[in-house]
Amino acid sequence: MKKIKIKFVDFWNGFDIYDNIFVDCIKKKYDIEFSDNPDYIIYSVFGNEYLNYNCVRIFYTGENIRPDFNLCDYALGFDYIDFEDRYMRLPLYLFNHYRKDLDNAINKHNLDKDKVLGKKLFCNFVYSNGNADKKRTEFFNMLNEYKKVDSGGKYLNNIGGPIEDKFEFQKKYKFSIAFENSSTSGYTTEKLIQAVAAGTIPIYWGNPNIYKEFNTKSFINCHEYDTFYDVIEKVKEIDNNDELFFRIIKEPFVEEYVIKDYFEKLQKFFDNIFSKEDAIQRLDILHGKNYENRVKLGSMSIKDQVLIKLKIKKF
Repeated sequence: MKKIKIKFVDFWNGFDIYDNIFVDCIKKKYDIEFSDNPDYIIYSVFGNEYLNYNCVRIFYTGENIRPDFNLCDYALGFDYIDFEDRYMRLPLYLFNHYRKDLDNAINKHNLDKDKVLGKKLFCNFVYSNGNADKKRTEFFNMLNEYKKVDSGGKYLNNIGGPIEDKFEFQKKYKFSIAFENSSTSGYTTEKLIQAVAAGTIPIYWGNPNIYKEFNTKSFINCHEYDTFYDVIEKVKEIDNNDELFFRIIKEPFVEEYVIKDYFEKLQKFFDNIFSKEDAIQRLDILHGKNYENRVKLGSMSIKDQVLIKLKIKKF
């Protein structure tokens, strides 16, 4: 097998460089060498170490951040971008540590009816980040006016302290508030998947195009309603109708082939990169290097960024 020298940099704390979706995909066809002198850097958004390597750069973001193709050669992220062979959409929920959640979500329509209808608790809310879009807190407070929503995270906790096991906590409830930190087309994290996996009906807000990924009959999609008041009226209707509740639970969330298709596309994405003798495509001319250096120093204003990008486009 062809040897591929790679290095992972600027990922989140706890990221396992040896056990992740990239390694799983690459090692099927290539011999991987983890190297400090790599031919390929795979990097994320938690630092600028990647700027120290003048090799092929592959960017991945699990955050609501756009790739900058003046700094990377290829990118993987949330956005629905068509940029020839240089970009692929790869949502965060496909990563290894969410694999069990994804499997449970795929099979959630097989849940036992007695167990589903035996749920006595109303709705949960599990978040630690209080700096997200204010709509998340707004909806939490509005739904609380109907029935108490149990908040098990660090943010707005009302059950005596943070929970230890999110899955075990959520599975006791009929509903889960599954709001993203922000709303952007394509930005889908683990929140919806984990709520579905636990056998609850998620109340989802975030990606307005979520219907492109999952069966919206299997959860409450806030983007289908004019106001949160309308959403809450739907929650009340389901809460007071066991047959309707169970019918939604029985709706398939996503077909397994859809998930497998992502892995096949990722294999092709890497094959395309590794098959090129000269895969570096970003600009290494004077203005390109100037751009990199100023990003590294953190001294670039928004105006300067725009001016440099305009200059680069002239070449």
